[in-house]
Amino acid sequence: MLEFINPYYLQVGSFVLINILLGVSMYVTLSTGQLSLGHAGFMSIGAYTTTILTLNYDMPMIVGIVAGAVLACIVGVIVGFPALRLEGVYLAIATLGFGEVIRVLLINWESLTKGAVGISGIPHLGREVLAFSKGIGFTPDMLGLRNNQFISLAVFLILLIIVVAVIAFFIRQEHSRIGRAYASIKMDERAAEAMGVNITYYKILAFGQGAMIAGFAGALYAHVTAYISPSDFAYHRAVEILIFAVFGGSEVIWGPIFGSIFLTAMPEVLRFISDYRFMVYGALLIVMMAYRPQGLIDVKVVNWFKKRGRGQRRKAS
Repeated sequence: MLEFINPYYLQVGSFVLINILLGVSMYVTLSTGQLSLGHAGFMSIGAYTTTILTLNYDMPMIVGIVAGAVLACIVGVIVGFPALRLEGVYLAIATLGFGEVIRVLLINWESLTKGAVGISGIPHLGREVLAFSKGIGFTPDMLGLRNNQFISLAVFLILLIIVVAVIAFFIRQEHSRIGRAYASIKMDERAAEAMGVNITYYKILAFGQGAMIAGFAGALYAHVTAYISPSDFAYHRAVEILIFAVFGGSEVIWGPIFGSIFLTAMPEVLRFISDYRFMVYGALLIVMMAYRPQGLIDVKVVNWFKKRGRGQRRKAS
């Protein structure tokens, strides 16, 4: 078992799962037709909130993570109200500016955030699980694992459970009244309003949900890396989150999920071009906009897979 559980691969898998949450946060906002580039800012709010609470005030990690997600949601709702007056590229520019304001605030508020140096020594999710397990009399060697293997495996499994739960929630929401309202607003906002859909409520709700998931991902990121700095949430992070949805596709939730997995794993597989990944991302965006603006995975692709799956089940029966 020792040779199959590689901490490096598990760490890459953990970053993939965090990026899936970020991709889903972008999908939720785009599901109402709102193009937001402020998710890096919401991510930083979640990360710094849980860091400050757990380090400075000795709050339990779970309290810090939840507080980070809730505060990001509140800020998202506040930002969402003036954002209702903007559309398309104007909304993207405004939210990108919001993210940069947050980053500059984190750099200059040195007494709280330690400025550009960043904050280290953040409680690590895996080490907390290890300490808890040892406290109840369970040690990694009972499973034939070393401590670092157990820590990496614990982080990966916890993140996997969280990601599956979040995806299941939004798939269920997609088939609910809220999901149908989102779809109608994205398709034709004026027609949806004429049919009695409360445009303001649902747009703010989508903005708040997207901000909350981004803040949640940021809080988890802080406790997985044990170090954060304002540079982790700069412009490049906002573009990266957008690319997850644009490359994978924003029509269905599986698009951002695929985009997150592929674009996070690709630099690890192709290490020799990892330093040029943003150039590769830019080239991918140009190609996608020219030949497949809906992304790699859309409703037709999902329906094709469903039909193929049903056909194979019929043959098997």
